[in-house]
Amino acid sequence: MLAHFKKRAYKTIVFCILSWGLIFLAQGCGVKSNMMTALSRSILNNNDLAMVEAGAPAYLIMVDSLIDQAPDSPDMLSSGAQLYTAYSDVFITDRERKRKLADKAMNYALNATCFAQSNACDLKQMPFEQFSTVVNAMEKDNLPYLFTLGKTWASWIMAHKDDFNALADIARIEVIMSRVIALDETYKDGAAYLYLGTLATFLPPALGGKPEQGRQYFEKAISISGGKNLMTKVVYAKLYAKMMFDRKLFDRLLNEVMDTDPNIDGYTLINTYAQQQAGKLLAEADDYF
Repeated sequence: MLAHFKKRAYKTIVFCILSWGLIFLAQGCGVKSNMMTALSRSILNNNDLAMVEAGAPAYLIMVDSLIDQAPDSPDMLSSGAQLYTAYSDVFITDRERKRKLADKAMNYALNATCFAQSNACDLKQMPFEQFSTVVNAMEKDNLPYLFTLGKTWASWIMAHKDDFNALADIARIEVIMSRVIALDETYKDGAAYLYLGTLATFLPPALGGKPEQGRQYFEKAISISGGKNLMTKVVYAKLYAKMMFDRKLFDRLLNEVMDTDPNIDGYTLINTYAQQQAGKLLAEADDYF
């Protein structure tokens, strides 16, 4: 039974990562140039997932080349981590290739955090108590790197899901995202709440899950984003409503997604993906409830 829920945990955390991975695929590069800003906006507001998939590798190579020119830039390293994580999570299914990309993203994210905060250079190797102390001492100027590290670390764990030592790092993601909320709960439109909601609901209460706490996290994420990010409702329905056998909530959330115009500035890509997922979940609902 535990093995079943570990498998479910993997699938649901990946689902959560996917939801924000698409956003970061578009917003990942923080390069201060008109060209890169325009390119990011174009991706973010594109409703053709196949086109984004085809064009992403060239974007990856571009970011790698910029990192080579500025290897000690936390902004560039963080951008690289975000982009590699998004591309791997959304489009890559081959296990070995996924691990390779996840390792590269994790290295970028750890280096970004290290260059941004000198006492955070060995976070992955630190004992948990020391890790928590360092993370909880980070200030608001480290927020972008901290959030990127948490997101990238979650993806890295999923790519190494067969390694129990990697799964044990989930508690570290909770610490990171809790610190993000303490610093600015509205960061990335409340994305940290989406991660915490996922972590609280991927297991049933009998195995340590906290579904009601997760429900509060999801509601907070929806409230902060103003409902613009339709993927939050999809994740909420898939993780909480299904586990609680709440068909009414499940149907309401997903039908709201389907009835909303996905073409919202800054969210068109993620909303297009959300509607695809919502339609699939609704079609399969009678087999579950």
